[in-house]
Amino acid sequence: MRYLSRPARAVAALLVGALTVPVEALALAVAGLAVLVTLGRPAPRRTIAAALRRLTAAELSRAARWPATPPVPPHLARSVGYLLVRLGLGLLGGAVLTLFGAGLVTGARLVTGWLTGHPLDDITPSLPVVGYLTVAGLVLAFLAVQGMIAVAALELRWANWAVRPGRAALEHRIDELSVSRAEVVAAVDGERRRIERDLHDGVQQRLVALGMLLGRARRATDPQRSTDLLRAAHEESRQALVELREVAWRVYPSALDSAGLSAALESVAERAGLPVRLDHRLGARPPAGIEAACYFVVCEAVTNAAKHAAAHAATVRLTEAAGRIRIEVCDDGCGGADPAGPGLSGLARRLAAVDGRLSVTSPPGGPTLVTAEIPTPTAEPSCG
Repeated sequence: MRYLSRPARAVAALLVGALTVPVEALALAVAGLAVLVTLGRPAPRRTIAAALRRLTAAELSRAARWPATPPVPPHLARSVGYLLVRLGLGLLGGAVLTLFGAGLVTGARLVTGWLTGHPLDDITPSLPVVGYLTVAGLVLAFLAVQGMIAVAALELRWANWAVRPGRAALEHRIDELSVSRAEVVAAVDGERRRIERDLHDGVQQRLVALGMLLGRARRATDPQRSTDLLRAAHEESRQALVELREVAWRVYPSALDSAGLSAALESVAERAGLPVRLDHRLGARPPAGIEAACYFVVCEAVTNAAKHAAAHAATVRLTEAAGRIRIEVCDDGCGGADPAGPGLSGLARRLAAVDGRLSVTSPPGGPTLVTAEIPTPTAEPSCG
């Protein structure tokens, strides 16, 4: 049955497309008249444009049955162009289906007439006649099926054209990627400098103190003094290990790979220094790059709430809808967060690398709401 499902969907899509031709023609005619009547009035024209784009989205959804095409309504010019050409394709598909149906009905009437003894149009069922009509019927059926496949393929190509970005959009996208690439390089360099600073000011100083304590313990002649120095050296080594783990955690938490995003965020909440309520509603685990971006958004926002906003509590919510992951981090701190600051601007650059967007609402006095949206990857349609 699975081998028949795709042709059946194609036939159904063509049939529905042929039946919607009058609706589309009427909609285009009414829209054209309405545009002429409402010249100079932008509000009605916006309503007309929205209606045409919704009709285009509905047609794209129908075309998506064979195979998948994203039902994303394009801008107005492409919507009108798509619908105009779709009228011709709908009529062509309806004509092919009509011929195919007429052939099936004629063949069924011939066979029924021969079996009941009432041949259609006095066509006597002799061997040459049956052979000729069988071969002719199979050839016509083959041509009709090929016609349906061709019309469905044309509809697919035209639908892909409608949702494909234009030249201006592609150029804008290239500019965005060029800027984000430069920003990512700058963010990586800044992250390296921060790691070096953390190692120099923290772990390195601890190791220097550890070496000095061990040297003094080795030179000490009093056993009790040597024991005290070794105890202090042991404590210094323990603190150095703690700080080294903190630096490694800020670079990339191992729990993110081993246990997933939820476990990593629970660790962030435990180490935050303020009560953090997690509301994790993601279903399937996102790809590694998106998962890391989600983690660092939450980590940076919670750290800012604890260190700079003097917040008493924070709420972290992760949801997914319409192919996008939405992250909201809200705290009850003093507000005044600067989106252009090094931390939040670095987050914006990190999100831009995965086509995400960051917004910050932080009026003086609070509360602060950090919102990030990240698209999840989907399969792209094929034009061939």
